[in-house]
Amino acid sequence: QVQLVESGGGLVQAGGSLRLSCAASGSGFSINDMAWYRQAPGKQRELVAAVTSGGRTSYADSVKGRFTISRENAKNTVYLQMNSLKPEDTAVYLCKVVAANVVTSRQYAYWGQGTQVTVSS
Repeated sequence: QVQLVESGGGLVQAGGSLRLSCAASGSGFSINDMAWYRQAPGKQRELVAAVTSGGRTSYADSVKGRFTISRENAKNTVYLQMNSLKPEDTAVYLCKVVAANVVTSRQYAYWGQGTQVTVSS
C-alpha cells in the first residue's frame, strides 16, 4: 500500500505563485509515473502535468510555460511549481502515483486527498 500526503495549496492573487508537494510512503513498491490532476466545481478532472520515472514531462496546454512538474526520487516526492496563476486555475489539485509491487510487478494507481488552490482576481 502507498500513502500520499499533499501540501502547498492555498489562496493567492492572480499572477502569484504556489508550490505543491506530494510525498509517497509505503514499503514493497517502486514508484513509476507521477502526475498532478485538478478538478474545478462542476467540471471533469483533468490532467495538469505528469513526469515519468525517467524524468520525461508533459503538460496540459493551459499550463504550459507557467507550471513546472518535478520529482525527487530519493524522497518519493513530486512537486508542481505554479507561476503566473490565473483565476481559472482555481481547483482542487490531486496527485496520482503509479507504483509497482516489487514482488509481482503489478502496477497500481494511488491518489492523494487533494489540496485546494484558489486564485483571486
